[in-house]
Amino acid sequence: MNKPSVLVVTRNLPPLVGGMERLIWHVVDTLRSHYTVHVVGPLGCRFSLSADVHVVEVGAKSVLLFLLKATLAALWSAIRHRPVIVFAGSGLLAPVVWPIARITKSRCAVYLHGLDIQVAHTVYQTFWVPFFRYFDCVLVNSRFTKKLALGVGVVPDRIQIVHPGVELPNFADAAVRSQSFRSRHNLGQRPILLFVGRITERKGLACFVEHIFPFISLEVPDAVLLVLGGSPVDALQGGRNAIQRVETILKENGLGKRTIFLGQCSDQELGDAYFSANILVFPVQESEFDIEGFGMVALEAAAHGLPTVAFAVGGIPDAVSNGCSGKLIPPGCNMSFVQAVVELLHENAGVEKVVRCRRFAQEFEWGNFGQKIIRLFRNLVRNEN
Repeated sequence: MNKPSVLVVTRNLPPLVGGMERLIWHVVDTLRSHYTVHVVGPLGCRFSLSADVHVVEVGAKSVLLFLLKATLAALWSAIRHRPVIVFAGSGLLAPVVWPIARITKSRCAVYLHGLDIQVAHTVYQTFWVPFFRYFDCVLVNSRFTKKLALGVGVVPDRIQIVHPGVELPNFADAAVRSQSFRSRHNLGQRPILLFVGRITERKGLACFVEHIFPFISLEVPDAVLLVLGGSPVDALQGGRNAIQRVETILKENGLGKRTIFLGQCSDQELGDAYFSANILVFPVQESEFDIEGFGMVALEAAAHGLPTVAFAVGGIPDAVSNGCSGKLIPPGCNMSFVQAVVELLHENAGVEKVVRCRRFAQEFEWGNFGQKIIRLFRNLVRNEN
């Protein structure tokens, strides 16, 4: 018996790098066990997907050109394969997916990531955001993003919260990996504060090194800040001058020698860093038009037994369980952030802390994510009949 078809249209797939890309990859990988999956995605994405996924790659230097090419490719695929559902991997593709679904009498769904709704662009707010109201199903990554979707007029019954997932690593070699990582980077037994993510104003690294790290250093003189991430080359929004600002601040406050920039790294190296660090610092800043929809790195840290200290902005309270997988700090309370970090560093590192973090992360395993996606897609098709 032939499986029904699903068409996924997205700009967010590897080789682009980020939490959104990992999430949409898992959506595609989950759907292929129940549907014949067709993907219209970025150049090079076919190499990350299974051989049984039918891929049309769209190469384009600008977002507008990508949208034009993706529209033509998706329309041709939908007419040819008649999918039961056309799925947009982000709000960016909403004006492409919705009319194609209507033309082919398919159901349509979109996954919104927070910034999809709040991006500060007049044209986008005028012509993109209204499409969200007409989708048959709107998936969102957090309670905060659901609130934003309601604010732009999406019907409550059509919104479903589907948190991003996480893979729980094997702890059998955690100690060996930690020791090897520390040795490679000459870290010894120094306390490690880990920052992971694109270096943008929203991610808050500049705020951390200027207003928080100096006070932590006074309390814990041997602490070192380890930064994994770089400029948001492929992102639609995010200042590319943020790294220069961070470097300038570190030079002025004399903490440059206690900060190590490793740039972009492999998944293996990232896992080693999670195992080696003492705390993940997640100082995301509160902003009206540049928000954190969820906070994937905090969940990844918890899966590795690493607690997070974060400002409670955007969707981060869904990704950090206060008192369980870390500590949530009111936005702008820099000294409370300092206190939370210092307290965690002075706590005895034990099995209980690791177990608490892992137990929280276990609720978000990719297997659970996949089951919810399949259930939602089945209900979506069933409601049409």
